[in-house]
This record gives sequence, structure tokens and C-alpha cells, in this order.
Amino acid sequence: MKVAVVGATGLVGAEMLQALERFDFPVTELIPVASARSVGKTVTYKGQAYPVVDMEAGIAARPDIALFSAGGSTSKTYAPRFAEVGCTVVDNSSAWRMEPDVPLVVPEINMDAVQGHKIIANPNCSTIQMVLALAPVHRRWGIRRLVVSTYQSVTGTGKAAVDQLFAEREGREADAVYPQPIDLNCLPHCDIFLDNDYTKEEMKLVHETRKILGDPEIGVTATAVRVPVIGGHSESVNVETVQPFDLAEVRAAMADMPGVVVMDDVKHHLYPTPRESHGRDEVFVGRLRLDASQPQAFNCWIVADNLRKGAATNAVQIALKLLER
Repeated sequence: MKVAVVGATGLVGAEMLQALERFDFPVTELIPVASARSVGKTVTYKGQAYPVVDMEAGIAARPDIALFSAGGSTSKTYAPRFAEVGCTVVDNSSAWRMEPDVPLVVPEINMDAVQGHKIIANPNCSTIQMVLALAPVHRRWGIRRLVVSTYQSVTGTGKAAVDQLFAEREGREADAVYPQPIDLNCLPHCDIFLDNDYTKEEMKLVHETRKILGDPEIGVTATAVRVPVIGGHSESVNVETVQPFDLAEVRAAMADMPGVVVMDDVKHHLYPTPRESHGRDEVFVGRLRLDASQPQAFNCWIVADNLRKGAATNAVQIALKLLER
């Protein structure tokens, strides 16, 4: 199995390489691909150094699967070209997510959608962790409305944002990725602002949730906040259901969902945090409680490593499921 990792020198690309190794993916030939300025560098996979090649060389190698994490414009240009040579592309950018003829996939939820497609979209990190936890709720009781507040790690912006955080913390000069300081601060500003005054990140939660769960009628409103955290993204989610539910049954349904771990024992201060999620592939859920202000509603707290299940792990799991088929 010839596997290309496009964007192999970035944060998510490095995580993809680790995920391929962690899941023991049957790689017979690894093709690390990056921009021209990275050509000649090497990446390490299973203890062996591999030279980075450019896009044209990656296409010419005719890989079976290409895991893309190289930005939306790059994906729009090159994903179809990889597909033309018979490669199946799993793309981590936002370029293809809302295209009607491109499946947007969390494998535990909607893997059947990939049938016959050569380009498969990996959802946004904050969407993945939320829908994985809530999919069993939607299947059994239906979801009418979600009110989401996210608390997102600087790793979601990339290495330069991590550098900014630590430079501020240490009193050093660094290029500013964010318009305001991030250390000891919270910025209600993830991605760019749109004409409706929501950010692009907030609207991803709206549109991607509906597409993955297959229900355009779900009401979703979101506020996305960048916080000075490294480990992962956290979300406070208020869930209003269509049908009446029992909270104990909701907790059990989430616990039975593959890839979800319920950590919910407030008497012993047990609840998920991004520090604990760091380096883990699971999605963690806690603080399950009824909404005292609204019937048929509950609150929960959802945490996951945004570079793992929120990006690299989900992409590699899609590739593994493709192999099984």
C-alpha cells in the first residue's frame, strides 16, 4: 500500500505519520509530500528517514491513498490530480467539506458515505469531537438544537501560534498570529469573521454537524474561543432533543459509542480536561446534567486532542476502513 502524506512537515502531517505507525497501517511505500521549500528535508517513520518530495513527484508516484493536510487552496488544486491517477484522497482542509458530492466522514458515524468517491473530506476538529459524542443521542432521541461554546487550543492554528504563546509567556519577541495576546487571555475569534458576524469556525460547526448527522433541520449556534492551551479543544454543549430522554440512558448511549469515553463523577472531581486528552485518540465527555431552564435538554462537556481525533487519527481511521472494504 503506497501512502502519501501531503503536508508531511506540518503539525497535522507529523501526527498523521505517527497515527499510521500507531495503527500499524500496512505501508509498503511512504511518500512524504510538502511545498517546494521543504523538499530535501526528511521525516521519520518507524525509525527510518524519508526524503520530502514536491507535489509533482508525489503524483507521479501514483499512491493508493493520500492523506492531505496542506491547506484549502493546495487541496483544491492538487487533490483532483492525485485522484486522477487512481489515488483516494482523505483531505483535512475545509476545501471539500461542504461540496455536495464529497462525503464528510467520521468513520464511526457515516463510513457508508464514502462508497464510490475518490476524495473524502475530514471534518473540522471541533465538529468531529462533538458529533462523535452526540451521534448516539441523535439516533435515539433526535436533536432539535445545539448551543455550543468552544475553548480551542492554539495548536489548531499551527506551530506559529504555539510559538506566539510561549514567546509571550517567556517575554520574548515572536511573530503575532493572533490580533491580540493569547497568553493569560481568551480570544472569541477562531478563523475569520464572516458577513453575519460569526466566524468561519463557528459556521463550520453549524454546516458540518448537519451534513455528518444527515439532518439539515438541526438548529446549531456557536461561539468559538481561542484559549492558551496546548492539549486539545473543549466544548460546552447544550443539547435539546426531539423526544423525551432519560439522562442515565443518554450517559449509557454515549459510553457505548466507539471512541467515546464518559468521565462524569463530579463528587470525585472527575471530568475531562484538555491536558488529559493530549496525546489520546478518544473523545471524552463529562458534566452531563439536565437543563433546568428548558424541557428535553441537557448540558455536557466534550474534550479531545484536536490534532489526534480532531485531525490525524480520524483521517487514518478513514483510510483503515477503506482498506477493510
